[in-house]
Amino acid sequence: MHLVPAERAGQRTIDGHRVCDAIAAVGEPERVRAWADRFSLLSDPGRLSLLLALHAAGPIAVTDLALATGMRDTAVSQALRLLRTAGIVEGQKHGRVVRYRLVDGSICALLSHCAPPD
Repeated sequence: MHLVPAERAGQRTIDGHRVCDAIAAVGEPERVRAWADRFSLLSDPGRLSLLLALHAAGPIAVTDLALATGMRDTAVSQALRLLRTAGIVEGQKHGRVVRYRLVDGSICALLSHCAPPD
């Protein structure tokens, strides 16, 4: 039980090797917090709808995302601002139109499991 922190070393255990595996899987608290923050971004149905649309359609404009998701342009813009700040999406300007795309590979992989089957 080499991974058990000193302050927990005296606690009763049944399968010590499984405790070490579990501790290793949880990892550092900062890593857990970062993933919890990512999941909180995904927990909003509007943002999740936008991400699923971006995942399937590729670079797409705010107005088109609003049409695809049934959201208002302003709500789409606000959600994209949060997602852009978190580094999950980025916008690329083409003249007066900004098209957004997913840039976070781990979120793309996660969304692949959420997308409806072909």
